[in-house]
Amino acid sequence: MRRPRACLGAAAAVTLAAAGSTALVAGNASGATTALSNRWYAAAPYLMPLDNDPPDPGAIMDATGLKAFQLAFVLAPDGGGCTPTWGGTAPVASDTAVQSAIATIRAKGGDVSVSIGGYGGTKLGQACADPASTAAAYQQVITKYGLHAIDFDLEEPEYENSAAIRNEIGAAKILQQNNPGLYVSVTTAGTADGTGWFGKQMLLEAKSQGFIPNNFSIMPFDGGFNGAASQTGALTNFNSVLQSTFGWDQATAYAHEGFSGMNGRSDTGEYFTQADFRTVLDYATSHHMDRFTFWSLNRDRQCTPADNGGRTSGTCSSVTQNAWDFAKYSVEFAGATPPSTTPTPTPTPASCKPAWSATAVYTQGTEVSYGKHNWKAKWWTQNEVPGASQWGPWQDEGAC
Repeated sequence: MRRPRACLGAAAAVTLAAAGSTALVAGNASGATTALSNRWYAAAPYLMPLDNDPPDPGAIMDATGLKAFQLAFVLAPDGGGCTPTWGGTAPVASDTAVQSAIATIRAKGGDVSVSIGGYGGTKLGQACADPASTAAAYQQVITKYGLHAIDFDLEEPEYENSAAIRNEIGAAKILQQNNPGLYVSVTTAGTADGTGWFGKQMLLEAKSQGFIPNNFSIMPFDGGFNGAASQTGALTNFNSVLQSTFGWDQATAYAHEGFSGMNGRSDTGEYFTQADFRTVLDYATSHHMDRFTFWSLNRDRQCTPADNGGRTSGTCSSVTQNAWDFAKYSVEFAGATPPSTTPTPTPTPASCKPAWSATAVYTQGTEVSYGKHNWKAKWWTQNEVPGASQWGPWQDEGAC
């Protein structure tokens, strides 16, 4: 549920050694020879390499220690056909721009996964005749870039098309068989009860084909969510869905479960701050979940008044932040330690003011704390949650 919207324009983190490493070897023009740990592909945030003012991945790596990127999105051609393109317009076969970016990432010791699908556009599962031809189209992408990981982002409107989902799931199974060690994630919409009817139908299709990816991830945003508690509740409920669908126990279901969030302001005006990401990350690691990612690195920077204007942006988060704040949670999930110094160090938080109360009356200038941030009242207010609205009565004074 994220994308032309998203296309606007144990309890501690596991160490890399403990996470294990995939041994897939694939020589290719982008320079890959060996894979990273699977944990890195599980932590790779989404990056649009050709749209939404792409940030420099090398600079992000230097600033945060991030090693893996989830490049988005491979689609069918806008004019029709069963061949892979970037965004429906740039054929993979003749691409040099994305290939150059991948080579830069790999030269610095990193790697990429490629995501297919997303919200909007024509998907290859819709355009290709059957699972075999769909898989053949994706194999072109894997071969060209020497991929060790791929993400199937199955959401509106494609996941409402049962034939298309049959093609996508069948293609994923073929690719998994033909590329030993390939890390495969499947990402779909999140709802309060885990995922909706079409998401559950997709899981049943996977079960009927005997296909089990490394994880099924949900996106708990754009569905009436309100902060981390609603997201962890959805993850708990999705765990139950996985158990009932595949006959897994709770631990096995968590080991095949993933989270894909949206940093900052969502398409529908929900807000997810650094504190929310911390809460969900702690949930994911304590439950030994397989994946923790977010949409997107293009948005992992603070907006200026000129580029935001109170709306959701494809190029900034609409929350107060330092550049790449959210990427650091991915690094922690992967089990890596960020550099001790970065170009933009995070300031030491101030002490927290008295906690905000829904029943108290606050006048202009009163300071409170909420969501691990301090807030100052801009005018008289009562029972208006700090941060609920950008134009509300509270001014964010930063983390505490």
